[in-house]
Amino acid sequence: MTDSDDIEEWSTRFAVLSDPTRLRLVSYMHEKSGATVAELAAAVGITDNAASQSLRALRARGWVETTKSGRTVHYRVVADAIVHRILHDIMGAEHRHD
Repeated sequence: MTDSDDIEEWSTRFAVLSDPTRLRLVSYMHEKSGATVAELAAAVGITDNAASQSLRALRARGWVETTKSGRTVHYRVVADAIVHRILHDIMGAEHRHD
C-alpha cells in the first residue's frame, strides 16, 4: 500500500497538472527556460494577467523559480524528477537548446 505522504505528493502533482493553463506554462517553460510573463502568455495564448496568476500558483508550490535582470523577471520550471518524466514520457516534451 502506498504511504499517505506519497498519496499527498501525487495528489498535489495531479492538481497542478490538471489545470490546462498551468500545464501549458510548465510544458513551455520546460522547453524554453527563462521566459518572461509576456513571452509565456503569448506562447500559450493567454493574457499577461492570467499567466501571472498561474505562475504565482506554480511558484507557491515550488514548481517555478524566478531570476531578475534589471526590472525583467524570467521564469523557469523546477518541477521534480517525476514531473520531468511525465513531461517527457507521457507528453513527449523535448528540451530546446537556445
